[in-house]
Amino acid sequence: MAVNHPAIIVVAYNRPNSLKRLLKSLDRGHYPSESISLIISIDYSDTNQIVIDFANQYKWAYGEKEVITHSKNLGLRKHIIKCGNLSEKYGSIIVLEDDLYVSPNFYFYSTKALEFTNNQSNISGVSLYNHKINVHVGEYFSALEDGFDNWYFQFASSWGQAWTHNQWKSFISWYHDKEILEKDHLIPENVTNWSNRSWLKFFIAYMIETDKYFLYPKHSLSTNFNDPGTHVGSDSTAYQTELLFSKKTDYFFSTLEESKAVYDAFFESRRLHFTLDIDPVIDLYGYKTNTNKDFILSSKILPYRIINSYGRCLKPIEANIIEEIDGEELFLYDTQLKALPKKGITNLRHLEFRRIIYSIKLISLRSSLKVVLKLIASRVKNR
Repeated sequence: MAVNHPAIIVVAYNRPNSLKRLLKSLDRGHYPSESISLIISIDYSDTNQIVIDFANQYKWAYGEKEVITHSKNLGLRKHIIKCGNLSEKYGSIIVLEDDLYVSPNFYFYSTKALEFTNNQSNISGVSLYNHKINVHVGEYFSALEDGFDNWYFQFASSWGQAWTHNQWKSFISWYHDKEILEKDHLIPENVTNWSNRSWLKFFIAYMIETDKYFLYPKHSLSTNFNDPGTHVGSDSTAYQTELLFSKKTDYFFSTLEESKAVYDAFFESRRLHFTLDIDPVIDLYGYKTNTNKDFILSSKILPYRIINSYGRCLKPIEANIIEEIDGEELFLYDTQLKALPKKGITNLRHLEFRRIIYSIKLISLRSSLKVVLKLIASRVKNR
């Protein structure tokens, strides 16, 4: 099936303002032709007639439009599965939940990325979103800049994603209506703790089990308003990312083998061991529970002999190891040799302060006080 004209599928529920905002961004997109199919799939709710009316009245200028309304509430997981299954009809799809906003260049990027990954068995999908936060620990993250327009992540995207039919079919063959996800040290605990209403936790487990990756962009083609909904209680700007607003029709993608920016489901580099003479557990964010190797590279204070230590200054975090930045904030341990922590690095408060500062650029004292007062007021109000 052709992948060069992916259908756009909008996943909606009962948020009319969110849907209007997303469709506004789609109106401003750059498209190669006027034969782009738009499907607006609306899950059932007894309060979403305004969403249905708006979707039916909305004029799509770039091809055929179809509105699908479901007669009973599917929930987000089943709804996304039904939308993903439309890849069989269209050959390839771009799936956008209604609280997203897209770059004008999202369609060109998605098309190029789908064409590039279509016959690569180790790639399970394409993300439009570019993570800037490690969602497991709430800290700064960025992919290593290696000269390409993409990076690879063993973590599926739910904030703008695209699949070819082959990519989706491979997942569905593994999935077959799984209802539970067993805990596994290879899957981040944060993921397994997500509600079973999440389709994403199953897709991530599938990628880990089959050793597949999502292709991610270096410059985001979608961003997330985090509007209140199924998994969100109140809106937030925490996951907003800078969008690409210029028109770009050519992309320079790396293969998985040649990329230096490859990350596991914990946001940890899969290429950092090439810099070292050994192959340690990489745990720079200090979130992994499995340390069953002779060596571990971690931000945690552990009772093992320290082979080397590094500062936490350069970004992304693994650049401190690559460039051998002096410091005592990241530690390479020999787990076969027990040892007390080296004198001078046991000041956990100082290390935690440095860790916090690393994740933010600057916050003034006045702004800090405002944040603290706001949090205190909110806590008092909610008692």
